[in-house]
Amino acid sequence: MRPSPGSPTELIDAAFGGNRRALARLISLIENDPAAVSAHMGRLHAAAGRAALVGVTGSPGTGKSTLVNEVAKAYRRRGRTVGIVAVDPTSPFTGGAILGDRIRMRDLSGDEGVFIRSMATRGSLGGLARATADVVRALDAAGFEVILIETVGAGQSEVEIARTADTVLVVEAPGLGDEVQAIKAGILEIADVLVVNKADREGAGNTVRALHAMLDLGAAPRGARPHGQMLAAAVSDPHAVGGWRPPILQTIALEGKGTDELIDAIEHHRSHLAVSPEGDQRRRVRAATELEMILQEMLLDRLRQQVGPGRLQDTIDRIVAREWDPYQAARNLMEH
Repeated sequence: MRPSPGSPTELIDAAFGGNRRALARLISLIENDPAAVSAHMGRLHAAAGRAALVGVTGSPGTGKSTLVNEVAKAYRRRGRTVGIVAVDPTSPFTGGAILGDRIRMRDLSGDEGVFIRSMATRGSLGGLARATADVVRALDAAGFEVILIETVGAGQSEVEIARTADTVLVVEAPGLGDEVQAIKAGILEIADVLVVNKADREGAGNTVRALHAMLDLGAAPRGARPHGQMLAAAVSDPHAVGGWRPPILQTIALEGKGTDELIDAIEHHRSHLAVSPEGDQRRRVRAATELEMILQEMLLDRLRQQVGPGRLQDTIDRIVAREWDPYQAARNLMEH
């Protein structure tokens, strides 16, 4: 039977055939109606796994979007196709993404080898939208060779990107005073490559030296540090370090300087993962993280359906009235 026009099956077929509009519609479906796509995710999952996944994170004001723009252009000069997933803050008026990244990346428009998608966080922690992993999978399955994932730069929960990307770029800039904050946030711990952008500014050398000092002091230990039983089960050797020390590169994104050296560092890290146990560890942690997230959503949905809104409202009222504590309330709902 022929699939209905605009159905997930038809959109996936067209996206695999290089239809950009179908890919955009498929991604919108993933964002807005994940239940409609979940049964078809097997096709995307089987076709994915070939792209280089590069996460870009760091504090606001470091020039992440400009750097992503220039890195994409540098990859295109090397003949590589690029997908960009820019996770924007949610508009308080529309609930959609504030498309600042698309405004900054206008010079990439019209290039058939580049696909840009802005996504709204919609309250998601960690600077990553709920559907980011599935959108990345769709771009991967559609044949894009490099996928750049730029986060909001919201703060301490940015470490979640380490479980989405193969290589994580942490972007700093001189004069922002973020070095100590980066240690507190744990951001340096997830860095595979450290980038000091806006390196033409005064103080760039001091920022580089401070980052080197932090690495020398062990402020950025490498290796998998899973949280939760499922993630712990995914990591066969939680103490595997892999011998990678994050290089520190300087770029001036506004002038396109340093991006070729940055791509070389990304490729070097990918080669390292290909021969190091850390590569397999990352893939296992990524799979376990996604499985845990999906299970949580499915089990919570099932609980809501079985308990019903009335029982949930009564439980919330009892917590507010101090009759039950949240743990007791959760146990009662699970027993029910």
